Amino acid sequence: MTSSPATRVVAFASLVLAAGCAGQAAGPARSWYAAHDGVAPRADRIYVCHAFGCARKTVVDYSAKDLATLRRILAKGRASPAAERKAIAEAVAWSERKTGPVVGSENDVGGYDLQNSGVPGQMDCIDEATNTTSLLLLAEGRGYLSHHTVSRPVARGFFLDGRYPHATAVVRSSDGAAFAIDSWPQSNGKLPVVQDLDAWFAERS
Repeated sequence: MTSSPATRVVAFASLVLAAGCAGQAAGPARSWYAAHDGVAPRADRIYVCHAFGCARKTVVDYSAKDLATLRRILAKGRASPAAERKAIAEAVAWSERKTGPVVGSENDVGGYDLQNSGVPGQMDCIDEATNTTSLLLLAEGRGYLSHHTVSRPVARGFFLDGRYPHATAVVRSSDGAAFAIDSWPQSNGKLPVVQDLDAWFAERS
């Protein structure tokens, strides 16, 4: 059976996209920022993206008390990579609650929400992937992660495959497996979706 030209184009594009995303997942996390109008964390400071596509960036400093809280949360995961991923999810949710009053993102709506595009405090997946990566880089730089390293965020979907484009933060465990840390589907301060990166890529939503 011979496929149509359109089918071959979509199949080829899917392969290219998958290869590109796999490469991004293995790349340095800080390479993400320049390409997405973000600012990488510096020392104990994070530049929180909001208003969709990092249109706005708000400085959030982590005090000694904040850092102690972050370290305590992540220390719950020292027993294993799986335990650390649960701790990472808790840390991301805590960080969103901490930064909400500063950024004005306490009422950020999770998931597909184009009506809030450009609204300060509202975040799309680029904002969320960037902010989660920034938090994890801060933690990694201070030695708070025992079983994971922070990778470059990745994206899936490109309309031709029937999916809306979507991005997520990524961590790679000590055994080489990659995992999505996806805070976009949830409202501010809720636990992010944590799942095997291959499973995340395969989702149709």
